[in-house]
Amino acid sequence: MKRNPYKEAPASFSICLHTDCTCASNCLRQLAYPVLLERETFLHLANPARCTKDTSCPYYRDATPVTYMRGFSQMKKRMYPDQYQKFMNILIAHFGRNPYFERRRGERKLPPKEQEIIRKALKQAGVTENLDFDLKENELNWYD
Repeated sequence: MKRNPYKEAPASFSICLHTDCTCASNCLRQLAYPVLLERETFLHLANPARCTKDTSCPYYRDATPVTYMRGFSQMKKRMYPDQYQKFMNILIAHFGRNPYFERRRGERKLPPKEQEIIRKALKQAGVTENLDFDLKENELNWYD
């Protein structure tokens, strides 16, 4: 039996009522609507008067899974100590100390925007080698 990926929709995820929208078959807000309607008592609704019912809709959320990464603890082993110190300082300045270590250990999923921040910090630290994250996950983008 095939698993319904929309059953993982958070209760606070905003849904859309426009089943007649040209993007309805690809919009996460529309695809999660029947699941949340059945499961939740209260729903978070995108303002129907502000939906454009086309690709320019400000509430459109692509239902294509996004690649999240977890952890970058293995990167330290492939850097010189001075490079790692600079890399770590850049990211601590951006994320904060505890959030930096949570991300490094893989306790927080890294969305594409944060992955790019980490890759830029590698370049700023002088790392020329292409270093990989610890784990790769493909999931629906509920929070971006």
